[in-house]
Amino acid sequence: MPSLHQPAGQRPLGLTASQVRARIQAGQVNTPPESPTKSVKRIVLENLFSFFNLIFFIIAGFLIAVGSFGELIFLLVVAANTAIGIIQELHAKKKLDALSLLSAPRAQVIRDSEVTTIPTADLVKDDLVILSAGNQIAADAKVVSGSVQVNESLITGESDEISKGVGSELLSGSFVVSGKCYAILTHVGADSYASQLTNEAKKSKKNHLPGMMRSLNRLLIAIGILIVPIGGMLFYRQTSLLGLSLKEGVETTAAAVIGMIPEGLYLMVSLALAASVLRLAAQNTLVQDLKCTETLARVDVLCVDKTGTITQPEMAYCGMLPLATQVTEAQLEKLLSDFVSNMEPDNETMQALQKSLRSDTARKALQVLGFSSETKYSAVSYGDQESYVLGAPEFILGADGYAPYRSVAEEAMADGSRVLLFAACQPGPNGRGISSPLPLAFVLLRNPVRENAKETFAYFHAQGVTVKVISGDNPVTVSAAAREAGIEGADRYVDASTLETYEAIEAACEEYNVFGRVKPNQKKLLIQALQSNKHTVAMTGDGVNDVLALKEADCSVAMASGSDVAAQISDLVLMNSDFSSMPSVVAEGRRVINNIERAASLYLVKNIFSLILAVISITAVFSYPLSPSQLTLMSLLSIGIPSLILALEPNENLVSGKFLRNAIVRALPAAFTDLFIIIFVLLFQQAFQISNDEISTITALLVTIVGFFMVWRVAKPVNRLHLGMMAGLILALLFIIAVIPGLFSLSPLSFGSILVLTVFILLIPSVIWLLNKALEGLSLLFHKASGGKYTA
Repeated sequence: MPSLHQPAGQRPLGLTASQVRARIQAGQVNTPPESPTKSVKRIVLENLFSFFNLIFFIIAGFLIAVGSFGELIFLLVVAANTAIGIIQELHAKKKLDALSLLSAPRAQVIRDSEVTTIPTADLVKDDLVILSAGNQIAADAKVVSGSVQVNESLITGESDEISKGVGSELLSGSFVVSGKCYAILTHVGADSYASQLTNEAKKSKKNHLPGMMRSLNRLLIAIGILIVPIGGMLFYRQTSLLGLSLKEGVETTAAAVIGMIPEGLYLMVSLALAASVLRLAAQNTLVQDLKCTETLARVDVLCVDKTGTITQPEMAYCGMLPLATQVTEAQLEKLLSDFVSNMEPDNETMQALQKSLRSDTARKALQVLGFSSETKYSAVSYGDQESYVLGAPEFILGADGYAPYRSVAEEAMADGSRVLLFAACQPGPNGRGISSPLPLAFVLLRNPVRENAKETFAYFHAQGVTVKVISGDNPVTVSAAAREAGIEGADRYVDASTLETYEAIEAACEEYNVFGRVKPNQKKLLIQALQSNKHTVAMTGDGVNDVLALKEADCSVAMASGSDVAAQISDLVLMNSDFSSMPSVVAEGRRVINNIERAASLYLVKNIFSLILAVISITAVFSYPLSPSQLTLMSLLSIGIPSLILALEPNENLVSGKFLRNAIVRALPAAFTDLFIIIFVLLFQQAFQISNDEISTITALLVTIVGFFMVWRVAKPVNRLHLGMMAGLILALLFIIAVIPGLFSLSPLSFGSILVLTVFILLIPSVIWLLNKALEGLSLLFHKASGGKYTA
């Protein structure tokens, strides 16, 4: 059996304060290379000099050059958008930096012979640190006393547990599975892997952008490519072929280009996500990856562990069931007391047993084997062929050896108790593992089910999220706890130790909701199997045995009270370690993504009709009818203000479908209505000789009113907030027309022009309705033609 070397003699003193200062001055500090959040300078520059801001600045330069100062009002919107973006992101940075500080990894270090806990970033070279189960190793080190089992999967990709004794090297980025040791730091900061911990931890995690952000980036790239040639051809057409003056050509081209730019869409998405992060922070939830908000909104399978999620994390010892008649219960309790007293309290099970059974007068073991999530047991040896083992009965005895005791164990498990086997044993071949186990007693422990568990899991069931319980405990115990918590399908369970192939795991993940005796690598395979079946999977965990699965999940959620490494690699950290917070976290993700999607359609109305109208203007015999300031009027009243209001509303519907396609389909009826109205207004101009200024004003008012109808459509179902918003928008338009029309280049209308405007306003509802029905019909045809795969 592997030995655990206890520190001999006096405890090491560690570095002195003067030695620490000397190393800090020499730069031998474990400081990470950069802050987890953007710097203030980077935030300001990214918001100020975005791609589209640069285009706006160029357009403004051309307008200034030709003396069109009145058309520069769009810069007020650009400035407001930029300022809001900077302020919001700085506010989010402040909150996240404060919250990140609370969850920052910390280490136990001995300095001046005193044990203290400090942030890992404050460690220096030659520091003496204490490492135990659940700790992530923050810098390269060498073991000087004790021994541990470590998992180097974050560095090597291999999940095997490796024993490390005195003299062994410890790699930063690996984490301690069991045992306890003292280690000297040999390489820190840039000289070790420590500065790359998070990236190393996430190297196998899918880091691609989720659907919404990926679609937005593609849209912005496409628009960026189209703007230059379309703008150039339109300017040439307006000035050379239609005879407009240089000033008029610049104004119409500027309006067309501004209309094609979704200047507020990306900002609105960024602000909505940042606001979501702040709201989650107010609920003691740290968001470590902004992209996970959308992923969380699309989750349809939630994988959870039993302990700490369904049940309370504090485990309690409930007694023993003797199995050997030759040993009295008092003798059994003394043997078990000796056993647990020699163990490190590095897991919940051992902490619970030591709380009830630890004795200062216990016999000292000669050899100690800490608990391993792979072997599912721990062991001690007192020499003279006297050794004992404690752990999962089926792992200690094997299937055949466990069979005679199964009924006794499962009867105890039926009420949710966790059953461990305490047995006498012999060291295995070559001193590794155990052999010849002799059952002495079943040890009973229990985690009470959380009071709010039923309510929490009822929420997920109502929201269409399937809950899968993945635990290392016996499946009967897990099933009992899941049943008590009200999890659907809890009566049917599977022992993961019987799932020997990936194909078996893939079949089981669709058939069962409760998995017991799951090894860490199997948790990862279960996540992969669910993903291969087109599920979006979230995983919650708090222990080192959850790390591989957390890395693999689409969205990973850790409990702050759990192991360092689980918190480090997860997208979200529940700072209160309370799983009942998850419904509000999921609801927040759904709210922000659903509202962004419907608000995005408001922006795309302008972009779609402006793009098509610009292309038509290049080939037709009319000039582009709108000016930059008139498009600003439309953007302000029918896009900017309502999108910000709608983005803040509750919305817990499951997110489905493609973000960009959903938004475009919703925007098309209004966009084509704008085109229809504008083209026919221009035909009226030819027939009735209406001036360009009046036609431009009529067009600006009509596209704004079409925007109002679009706002009304996406705001459904109607409530008081929506009615108040619509009333406010209409009053704002009337105020602009009556008091400050010149600010938005609105000209006075003649009686004939007012009649034309009225007729087209009355036509708008019918045109939108007809186009919407036509689009629904086309969608139905595509749906049938694609065999039901396409849905608008």
